[in-house]
Amino acid sequence: MTPLTDAFGQVQQWLFENAVQPAMFAAGMGNLLEDAYAATGWLLVGLIQLLLMLCLIAPLQRWRPVERFGFDRGVRADVIYTLLHRLGVFRVAMFFSVEPLLDGLFGQARVNGLDGMQLDAAMAPWWPGVTDTAWASFVLYLLVFDLVDYWIHRGQHQVNRWWALHAVHHSQRHMTMWSDNRNHLLDDVIRDLIIAFTARAIGVPPGRFVAVVAVTQLIENLSHANARLTFGWLGERLLVGPKFHRLHHAIGLGHEGNKPGSLGGCNFAVLFPIWDIVFRTARFDGQFAATGIRDQLPEEGGRDYGEGFWAQQWLGLKRLIGQG
Repeated sequence: MTPLTDAFGQVQQWLFENAVQPAMFAAGMGNLLEDAYAATGWLLVGLIQLLLMLCLIAPLQRWRPVERFGFDRGVRADVIYTLLHRLGVFRVAMFFSVEPLLDGLFGQARVNGLDGMQLDAAMAPWWPGVTDTAWASFVLYLLVFDLVDYWIHRGQHQVNRWWALHAVHHSQRHMTMWSDNRNHLLDDVIRDLIIAFTARAIGVPPGRFVAVVAVTQLIENLSHANARLTFGWLGERLLVGPKFHRLHHAIGLGHEGNKPGSLGGCNFAVLFPIWDIVFRTARFDGQFAATGIRDQLPEEGGRDYGEGFWAQQWLGLKRLIGQG
């Protein structure tokens, strides 16, 4: 155990014993203490993420903003989305809905002689002293989940019904570090179900899964930041940054195919642009353009995607059934 993970474990234990455990007993939920301890870890990770966002990414937005705008209703809604995810509310809901489903599915598979693989164990013998280290395992999982995320993202932009939900994310005209979690909740459920299934299938240890999710989310916060920041020619091809990802959100570019209104786009990678390069969806020629969806523009019909949280969720459902 590294000093960092040891310190994290001590803080998690303190938070659990002094805040979470008493609250669980008071609510008559002592039978869920083991799960509550795991949830405390997610809560602590979320608090650390929020601290890093406010201390590191927010100053970048103030230093070199792409656009200057106030703390409007749309941005406030994005903050609500972020808090729902980072403070564990959404994850608790997933625990009571998706986790039992996966438990049953993988339990039945084991009964029938099928079991998931241990990906890091399978890779370890390739390069002794390197591929059998914790860091190599961590990078491997980052790559695997990023590849899965790439194809999820392609699906969100190519399947009409899925885009009806994902459009909530792209409808933000004032993109900031808070915009990463601005998604329709059903869209989040679909994505998290695929990610959780993948984690079970390749045998990701719970602690490492938390670390992969935490790092991925922080980089997504940075890539959505309202910051005129570029990583340079090489850096832009190694890690998704604000310039690369803003092109994905650019009106008429990142969310459309060959003709206006068609589905498609570019720059789908979440962490590593290599996937866009390999599958020929990368564009590095963009500037810091205006973000949003074409049909939001007054001259294109001025479609309403909602400013507040509940309006965005309701209108997303209406689009899904073809009524919005």
